[in-house]
Amino acid sequence: MGVTKLGDLFAERQEVSFEFFKDRAIAFDGNNILYQFLTRIRQSDGSLLTDEHGNVTSHLSGLLYRIIRSIDSGIKVVFIFDGKPPEEKQKEILRRKTVKKEAEVAYEEALERGDMELAQRYAQRTARLTSPMIEDAKRLLSLMGVPVIQALSEGEGQAAIMAKNGDVWASCSQDYDSLLFGTPRLVRNLTISGKRKLPRKNVYVEVKPELIELEPALEVIELTQEELIDTAILLGTDFNPNGIGVSGIGPKTALKLVKEHKTLERILELPKMSEAKIDFDIKTIRDLFLKPAIITDFTLQWSSPDIGKIVDFLAGERGFSETRVRNALERTIKKAEEKKKQPTLDSFFSG
Repeated sequence: MGVTKLGDLFAERQEVSFEFFKDRAIAFDGNNILYQFLTRIRQSDGSLLTDEHGNVTSHLSGLLYRIIRSIDSGIKVVFIFDGKPPEEKQKEILRRKTVKKEAEVAYEEALERGDMELAQRYAQRTARLTSPMIEDAKRLLSLMGVPVIQALSEGEGQAAIMAKNGDVWASCSQDYDSLLFGTPRLVRNLTISGKRKLPRKNVYVEVKPELIELEPALEVIELTQEELIDTAILLGTDFNPNGIGVSGIGPKTALKLVKEHKTLERILELPKMSEAKIDFDIKTIRDLFLKPAIITDFTLQWSSPDIGKIVDFLAGERGFSETRVRNALERTIKKAEEKKKQPTLDSFFSG
């Protein structure tokens, strides 16, 4: 799920509030966000929330209340969903499936032993995002008045180019891949802010939205965009076979090598790298980040939530509490109208 080690290089980040993003359009990495909800929104035994027919609703619950929070804060949300993954990503996808299957076995064993804490941890590793879940999410987002874009390939690539072109102000994802695709701004924690329990500890910490601006961050670590990509390839990207980089190289070493030698090809020519096994084409991976497959024919149009249809869907079809859904939406609409001092919500969402 992205180059997690890359985050160690970006100390240049700002903690901001939800209100900081008021009136700004933010492109959310839809698949990434839904995985967050499927990982975090679970019952005490680690199982997902479902309706009476077995349809998963954890991600819908997360979407409903986070979109409401975004509306309250005046954020113009855009959701982008992954299309067909590049061929280079297939090995990593297969590796993840294997990891999930192993976690499923461990989860069932923990349940049998009655170890609920361990079961929760393994359950979070089993999260699977299916086509029906995505279609339900798209349906809810459309009813909420949120633009939805189906990317050709990587959603983060689409979001990054839209941010570069000024269609949106920033990308939003927990992963750092958006920076490799060249987004000028990456927003993190916008869908998970609040109190979060530390793993294996009975301690809760406050999680706030944070902003990373690419150009200032690159200046601090003294890299170009291409050099940042080479650093990531050394560490292991989604497009590396099985997501694996060069063995024994961590963020600090990778940064040092790239700053000294500028390109991955030169690094691999070093005597100390003679045993490094690289069984992929470096230029191909670079180009996947520098020239992502995108769509340009799209329209961003926001509208007011359709309360009646949202209630019909969530309460009538997916088992949500009608009172809670209706009250949350009506309260949000009232607040948005008051903030904008306009007689209708449609004018707030226009543009």
